[in-house]
Amino acid sequence: MNAMISLILFLIFVFAVLGIGVLAGVSDLRGLMIPNLYSALILGAFPLCYVLMWVLGVDVFKPLWSHMGALVVIFAVSAAMYHFRIMGAADSKLASAYALWLGLGALPLFLFVMTLVGALLGATALYIKKKKPFKAPPEGSWADQLQAGVNKVPYGIAIVAGAFYGFYVSGYLAFGNLAAAFGI
Repeated sequence: MNAMISLILFLIFVFAVLGIGVLAGVSDLRGLMIPNLYSALILGAFPLCYVLMWVLGVDVFKPLWSHMGALVVIFAVSAAMYHFRIMGAADSKLASAYALWLGLGALPLFLFVMTLVGALLGATALYIKKKKPFKAPPEGSWADQLQAGVNKVPYGIAIVAGAFYGFYVSGYLAFGNLAAAFGI
């Protein structure tokens, strides 16, 4: 019974942080803004979940140094990208928050999927900017800004796509891994 309760609590955290990511992606698409609250909630949920799983005796996470290392690496790289105006500050915060959840092991695949989806968004942006396919996009939306000549991509969508895949690779969404970790 304790294992099932532990699993349910863990899944609540996982689906909450992924759901918050979906909200961040939608916000980025609608107005090229990701509220800091979303990144703060994702970041803050990790230590709560980590400690809760430790107290419950569930070994679902990598060692803490792996999670902290991933946070530091992604924050350092994305902060440098922000400095050179390659990435937005909100994107940097969101990617860093998800990196904390993923740890170093899942980081390469997180970055690969994030980059791939980001490239698809970039190609879509070029198409929208050139062809102007929307007659009356919502004011302030990504499509509206592109058609007005702004060069931006809602990279929060790419970050969240990478996070979903990273959560799967980390075993947070894989039934076999969860069953083994929670002894079910």
